[in-house]
Amino acid sequence: MRPPLATFVLIAAAITLGIAWHAPALSTEATGDCLNLPDVPFNYANIPLPFYLQVPVLLDADNTPPNNPITDAGATLGRVLFYDKKLSANETVACASCHKQEASFSDNNVLSEGFAGLTGRHSMSLAMARYYQNGHFFWDERAPNLEAQVLTPIQDPIEMGMNLDEMVSRLANTDYYPPLFEAAFGTPGVTANRVSRALAQFVRSMVSYQSKYDLARQQAPPGPPELAPFPGFTPQENLGKTIFFDPTRGNCAACHGTDAFNAPGPRNNGLDLVSEDPGVGGVTGNPLQIGEFKSPSLRNISLTAPYMHDGRFATLEAVIEHYNSGVQPHPNLSGPLRQGPGGPPRRLNLTPAEKAALLAFLQTLEDPSFIADERWSDPFCTGPVAATEPVRQDGWHIFPNPASSTVNVRIDADTGQAYQLRLLSAGGQLLRSYSFEGPEYQFQREGWPAGLYYLHLSDGRVKPLVLK
Repeated sequence: MRPPLATFVLIAAAITLGIAWHAPALSTEATGDCLNLPDVPFNYANIPLPFYLQVPVLLDADNTPPNNPITDAGATLGRVLFYDKKLSANETVACASCHKQEASFSDNNVLSEGFAGLTGRHSMSLAMARYYQNGHFFWDERAPNLEAQVLTPIQDPIEMGMNLDEMVSRLANTDYYPPLFEAAFGTPGVTANRVSRALAQFVRSMVSYQSKYDLARQQAPPGPPELAPFPGFTPQENLGKTIFFDPTRGNCAACHGTDAFNAPGPRNNGLDLVSEDPGVGGVTGNPLQIGEFKSPSLRNISLTAPYMHDGRFATLEAVIEHYNSGVQPHPNLSGPLRQGPGGPPRRLNLTPAEKAALLAFLQTLEDPSFIADERWSDPFCTGPVAATEPVRQDGWHIFPNPASSTVNVRIDADTGQAYQLRLLSAGGQLLRSYSFEGPEYQFQREGWPAGLYYLHLSDGRVKPLVLK
């Protein structure tokens, strides 16, 4: 039975006042939607960030506008909107369809699948979006701010295909939205502006700060991260850190130098000699910006393959080799990638051991807590992008993902052959091996803590698994 309207009003009041309200999950009989939200909203507004994410250079880079600060109720509403397929024309696609939590809110496909076909560019990670200093969004920075960006895919004829008036009408006639809007904005009215503000609050709350790098950064001696080896890092990871920050070696920090690991504005990183995709220059009309693209954060970079605006690099090793030996002499090539002002592209000439060390350092930016944190997970019991749906990758499914007590593996087009399945920790440690004959196999969780793991099939296929 649908809860009476009075129940929703009381829940909204409890959320607004921060009172614990114990009630069944919000649901609607008509659509079968069911929301699993906490009694008291999660903390989005005052996340206890480490000291180095609260320094002036990052406080100045924060693109949160004064008229849309993050609130717990606003980001809660944004979370529901982010995962709700009602925001697409045929109710098949949500924001989370192209920005998956287990991939640091990027997409492991080269081009994402909209409701009417493939998108034109790869979907970048949303992590640390609030620290992009100029505040522009999309690869070509055509959106002047995040509030404008979040409404654009909803209206795009390929991605979600919705008219904003139709979206407002649809949401206003859904039982669970009016109380959520009232909790966030004081009245139950649904408007496109409020949808924009709530989604922007949710995205800006996506701050990754619990990686191996962060744990070591907090234990290291005071000062910039490049000054001394990090405690808890392997010699290889510390070598990679040195290469990353050293201007005479990797010089990666010239563009990704803050602890948010993003650049303050767009860059031309020498992908091509001639740019087929004009990037920022195609929006501004400035020929000096042809081939420039937004620079997203490197946090969780090991989870966000493929890489670049067109997804051309399938592995992080390929990205490192591009900067090592493949940067093209584009006329607009970014200065840090040149041998002096106006000079040819730099060649890092890293040894195989140095490239492996740089890769190892970049992997320390992986944050298992971020990609498993319930604050940013799918709030629907069943529906839009449910965590219990099989997750497809190269002809096999793992479900549920995130998983709790049991994990199911299903092989497509199975011929009855035997498989070896290996469960590895995020750091590559082998935890268990399983042998089975397809097409399906189920194994029990054996006390491993929540976080990121990897499943390897004997035929070479790999899939991330999140245990919650």
